[in-house]
Amino acid sequence: MRISSYFGKRNAPTAGAATYHTGIDIPAPEGTSLFAVCDGEITFTGFLGGGGYTITLEAENDNVKFTYCHVSPNYIVSKGDKLDKGDLIGYVGPKYVYGVLGNQYSDENGIPTNGATTGCHLHFGFRINGKYYNPLDLFSFT
Repeated sequence: MRISSYFGKRNAPTAGAATYHTGIDIPAPEGTSLFAVCDGEITFTGFLGGGGYTITLEAENDNVKFTYCHVSPNYIVSKGDKLDKGDLIGYVGPKYVYGVLGNQYSDENGIPTNGATTGCHLHFGFRINGKYYNPLDLFSFT
């Protein structure tokens, strides 16, 4: 597995992307399966600005949340669903999305994208009490 953008300060890869990256980016083909990293509850599914289509998983300790961004808009989980670690949570989404009200992100040709993205990947974020931390401090992605 390869990480294309690490947690922390970076050069923004596309217009609208942050220069402080609140997670890690893992390139993967559209449709790649994504799994729950812990037992928890889905607290959000929707389009979330630069994160595009997003799923948030709140751990059983309600101060810990994991975000899966740039996912498929064809959600297989819903807000309130309880998941066990290892359950299928969704899929890596497409680069391009259409008809998203308020989507301000697009490529150099004006085609609307799945948030601030240059291609298909998972942006994986981890926060405690609202503060983002480096997911690599918690998990080994090998």
